[in-house]
Amino acid sequence: MSLEQELLNRSGSVCELCQSTTDLKAYPVSPKTGATADENVLLCQHCLGQVENPETIEVNHWHCLNDSMWSQIPAVQVMAWRMLNHLRNEGWAQNLLDMLYLEEDVLAWAKEGQTSDSEEEGTVKHIDSNGATLEAGDTVVLIKDLNVKGTSFTAKRGTAVRGISLVHDNPEQIEGRVNGQQIVILTKFVKKNS
Repeated sequence: MSLEQELLNRSGSVCELCQSTTDLKAYPVSPKTGATADENVLLCQHCLGQVENPETIEVNHWHCLNDSMWSQIPAVQVMAWRMLNHLRNEGWAQNLLDMLYLEEDVLAWAKEGQTSDSEEEGTVKHIDSNGATLEAGDTVVLIKDLNVKGTSFTAKRGTAVRGISLVHDNPEQIEGRVNGQQIVILTKFVKKNS
């Protein structure tokens, strides 16, 4: 059985990201060789064009990841994670990323060969109070009580902040959700949760 036939059987003859049924093609998920079906996803031309040329991304098209991110196929999970990570400045994409759980080996595959935004934009790294590099999606713990400006609550020491996002123009700030509110936090007041 050919690789493409295996993928058609696995996917039910639909794009594994958006469920389109037209112009389907095997796409090797880097840095794997694509020699087996497990290392490929079946994509339509519409998804494939945007995956290969991220500057052409149509944000609304990728709402399809709301369904495909739950796939049991690691290659599909990797592609969903990468696209959501690319779109994480969109509130809905960051919310989906916060919900997405990948096994350690699948997450390592997803991150492998990907350039971080700080490398792409030449910005400095976000460093926590212990000198660890922070990345979007990390979980951090507050190391001191913080009065949150514009609100009546204090973010307590020891509070875990999941799925942080980085403030791209300021390496000393991150954003995260505490008590249901999105707040800006100084990196010197957090430690990365390992």
